[in-house]
Amino acid sequence: MIKTNSSKTRYWIIAGISILMIAAIAFFISQKSAKAANSASVSSDGKSGIKAVLAVETVRPQQQDWPVSITMNGAVSAWQEAQVSAEIGGLRIKQVLVDVGSQVKRGQDLVLLADEAVVADLHKQQATVAHDRASLAEAKSNADRAREIKDSGALSSQQINQYMIAEQTAQANLNLSLAELENQHIRLRQTHVTAADDGIISSRSANLGNVVASGNELFRLIRQGRIEWRGEVNAQQLALIKSGQKVNLVLPDNRHVAGTVRMKAPTVDVNSRNALVYVDLLKASAEPGMYAQGTISIGTKSALAVAQTALVLRDGRSYLFEVQTATDAANHQVHRVIQRSVTTGRREGDLVEILEGITGNPQIVLTGGAFLNDGDLVTVVSTPVASNKMTAMQEISGAAQ
Repeated sequence: MIKTNSSKTRYWIIAGISILMIAAIAFFISQKSAKAANSASVSSDGKSGIKAVLAVETVRPQQQDWPVSITMNGAVSAWQEAQVSAEIGGLRIKQVLVDVGSQVKRGQDLVLLADEAVVADLHKQQATVAHDRASLAEAKSNADRAREIKDSGALSSQQINQYMIAEQTAQANLNLSLAELENQHIRLRQTHVTAADDGIISSRSANLGNVVASGNELFRLIRQGRIEWRGEVNAQQLALIKSGQKVNLVLPDNRHVAGTVRMKAPTVDVNSRNALVYVDLLKASAEPGMYAQGTISIGTKSALAVAQTALVLRDGRSYLFEVQTATDAANHQVHRVIQRSVTTGRREGDLVEILEGITGNPQIVLTGGAFLNDGDLVTVVSTPVASNKMTAMQEISGAAQ
C-alpha cells in the first residue's frame, strides 16, 4: 500500500511540473509575439500606431525666372549668289583662271576667251573709221568752198546744197563708224570674263576649250563671302522675333555658331504656314547647304519649378506626390501622400516647369515616388538633404541663364 501511494505522488509532481513549464513557454511566446506586433505597428517617429510605407524627403516648388527661347530648323545658305556668264558668244575658252573655292575680287579675270576674231574685227573697223574721216575731210572742204562762193553766183543753189548735204552725210558716216569701233572695243573687253563682286566661287561650269554662248552660266559667286541661316518658324513665333536678336546654331558636326537676326520674312508661306528668319553668320563659320538647329533667346518668363526626380511617369502621364499632414485619433501626426496629375513645360538642367496640377506651396516627395500609391502613409525625413539638392539645382539653373 505504501509503495502504491508513493508512485502516485511522483506522478502528480511530474505532471504539475510539466503543466507549469508549458504555461511558462506559452507566456513567453505570447509576450514575444506582442512585442513584435507592437514593434511592427510603431512608425519611425515612435508616436503613431499606423505603419508608414516609406521614409521620404520633401521639397517645395520654387518660382524662378527662366529664359524663354524659340527653337528652329533650317539650312545655311549664301547671302546672295551672283551668276557669272559670258556676254559674248561664239568664242572659245582659252584659259580658266579660278576654281571652286577661290576667293576673288571685283573685276578680277576669271576666264579668258580667244580674241583673235574680235581683234581682227577691231582692226577692220579702225580702217573704216580712217576712211570715213578722209571722206568727211573731203566733203567738208567742198562745202567750205561752196559757202565762200555762195554769193558770187558761180554755183547754183542746188550744187551748193549738194555739197552741204555731202558734208553732213560724211559726218554721219564717221559717227556711225566710231560707234561701231567702240562696240568692237567692248567686245574685246568681253573676252575677259570678270567677277561681278568680291566673293567666293561656289560652282564652275567653264572648261578649257568650250565654245561659250552669250548668257550661259560659267560660275556662281557667293557675294562678299557672306552666308546666312534661314530658320523656319510658325506665325505665333514670328511675332516674337526681332532684328538684332542673338541666335545660337548647332551644326551637324556639333559645332556651335553665333549669329544675329538680320530680318524676318514679311509673309508666311501659304502651304507650310511657316515663315523664314534670316540670320547673319560670320564668314567661313559654316558651309552653305548644311542643315542646322538654332535657338533664339527672347527674354525670361516665370516658372514654377520642381526637381525632375519628383516626377513619376505612369500610363503616359506625369504625377507628383503631395504630402499632407493630419492628426489621428491618438493625437499623433500622420503624413499621407496625394497623387497629383500635372502638366509639365520647359526643362532647365534637373528642374521641370509645372504648368498645371498643383496650387499653393505644397510639400512634394523628392524621390521614391515610383514606390508610392495615392493615399499611402509616409515618414517625412527632416534632413537638409532635400533643400540642399533643390538649392544646388537652382544654382545650376541660374548659371544656365
